Amino acid sequence: MTDVTRAEYCAVAIADCFADDGEIMGSPMGLLPTLGARLAKNTTNPLLMLTDGEARILRGTPPLGQTADVTEGWMPFRLVLESVVSFGKRHVMMGATQVDRHGNQNISAIGSWDKPTRQLLGVRGAPGNTVNNKTSYWVPKHSTRVVVEQVDIVSGVGRARAEAAGPAAAKFHDVHRLVTDLGVFDFGGPGHTLRFVSVHPGSSVEEVRAASGCEIHTDGDVPATREPTSEELVLMRELLDPRSLRDREVAPR
Repeated sequence: MTDVTRAEYCAVAIADCFADDGEIMGSPMGLLPTLGARLAKNTTNPLLMLTDGEARILRGTPPLGQTADVTEGWMPFRLVLESVVSFGKRHVMMGATQVDRHGNQNISAIGSWDKPTRQLLGVRGAPGNTVNNKTSYWVPKHSTRVVVEQVDIVSGVGRARAEAAGPAAAKFHDVHRLVTDLGVFDFGGPGHTLRFVSVHPGSSVEEVRAASGCEIHTDGDVPATREPTSEELVLMRELLDPRSLRDREVAPR
């Protein structure tokens, strides 16, 4: 399929992150993660429970930006904390201002802890997400400033830090995938470090390495990210994102 856009490859790669989750709560944060999660619910994982990101359970999968009249339940954050988070029944996909080869994420600040040069969001829910729930990351512009050897300040923790904090912190810890505009990665390299899963068509391993600030492990040849099926393309283009908002986040090449 020669007309598949880069954003559509990203969306199916994100959808595949949720494919085997079964009946848990999906918490995609941001446009492409939301599109990918709704695509997964329509195809590989119909049991995935999604909310409007505020306090309501969605009925079905409305187009991006639409939630009115498509809710079927009440899920305030108090209930999320009481009934979901502490039991590992959630898969969060967050953004990352920095993510390092050990799976640590930073959305807090850039620079040293005592004198940062940029203040960002703060750690928000990242520590609890990575300790209590399966967590993946979405990066719309892969660069040496984002994919780094070591994050400036740790917001979400990687495997080594979770294990060092003790069994309670490691019980549900699972930093599952990093999806960027160039490829898909996991943390199955030596010592739970960054490893290639696939590169998107039009990208290459060499391009990814040049755009990364750290070593990325390979287990032999790196495959291409899979093509969206015809059903997935129809769902994205006609139902889930008919206004092509996805192309604003990841522009076609």
